[in-house]
Amino acid sequence: MGRPDKPVDRTVPARARLADFLRARKAASGMTYEQMARDVYSSKATLKRAASGACVPSWATVVDFIETTATPEETLIGSTLVARARGHELWVRARRVTRASYYVHKAPDPRLIATEADFSKFLRDQHVWAGYPTPGEMQQTVEHPWDLPPSTTRRIIAGEILPVGPHQAMAFLKACYLSTSDDLEPWLAAAVRAIGSSSGKRDVGPWIDAHHELRDAHLDGIHPEVIRLNGTLVQLTNREKKLAA
Repeated sequence: MGRPDKPVDRTVPARARLADFLRARKAASGMTYEQMARDVYSSKATLKRAASGACVPSWATVVDFIETTATPEETLIGSTLVARARGHELWVRARRVTRASYYVHKAPDPRLIATEADFSKFLRDQHVWAGYPTPGEMQQTVEHPWDLPPSTTRRIIAGEILPVGPHQAMAFLKACYLSTSDDLEPWLAAAVRAIGSSSGKRDVGPWIDAHHELRDAHLDGIHPEVIRLNGTLVQLTNREKKLAA
């Protein structure tokens, strides 16, 4: 048996709730941190700190923690999807509280966007709602990193510029955990509305084309790389993609 854990640091309640979730999985597995670290990339010290409540661990560490403490039922079906959905929800809430420069009380509704200024503000609010990921973290999550250079992302977050086009806007939104057609479609519709009503020189045509393409792809039933479970987006594993196809 390993040394007993110190009490969870409850200074920040959202961090404590994530730590409680991780510790509950560890307790159910009956494993020590040393045993857990044998099967994942995270070290014993990293896993232990992740469940301390003193910090918000990286998402990769949370995934390692969940995977190495898989229950017999999760092992049987070959999926920790439900646990990852819950873990991701708690992780984003903890990041939102501890990292954002201002607080957003609910997810922004793109249907309320009317102008380019609205579009810029709502993009910034979505970034906060996603837990304030850094430009570097955001670039690592998108399919084509060149769509979202950190210098440009930093200026979008600061409200200095809008995305140069629909592909960059979708890359930004996907990096803020809006990856399904249902999530992205109202944002592109809002962009068309905002840019179309502007007296500026921005061409609304590419935005209209991208919106139509996304809408048609959704109607064709293309399988996403992520699914929404209980309101939380979760990245599918290769096994889960095959089961969903």
